[in-house]
Amino acid sequence: MSSSVVRARGEVQLINLPQVHDPRGDLTFVEGGNHIPFDIKRVYYLYNVPVDAERGGHAHRDLEQIVFALSGSFRLKIDDGRQKSEYWLRDPRKGLYISRLIWREMDSFSQGAVCMVLASHPYDEGDYYRDYDGFISALRDDV
Repeated sequence: MSSSVVRARGEVQLINLPQVHDPRGDLTFVEGGNHIPFDIKRVYYLYNVPVDAERGGHAHRDLEQIVFALSGSFRLKIDDGRQKSEYWLRDPRKGLYISRLIWREMDSFSQGAVCMVLASHPYDEGDYYRDYDGFISALRDDV
């Protein structure tokens, strides 16, 4: 799996990572280009999110991401311009792959939730659609 491959827009899927069991505790690992469909260019995480807060509210032109709940839980609302779906993340071995041109919103964070995101590109404000109508218009232009 190479990051130079241009994947279609609108893909969302759960990714299961390996788990190594040990009496001292479990270990899960991720390798870019192996367990996930891109090379990792940026990692960031959200924590101390108030339980009534909403995050996200945007889409990306080119960026691909995998979102994990390392601790606690939260809901991801996904919109590809045709249909909407929801995913509850609560298992640190399972991440949600979100391809480019997918609107995402996050809410219902549990107390102490930690969200980690693996991204295919460094931060670039120009890659964001922060206006939903602009996002829908971009979908029509991307066909």
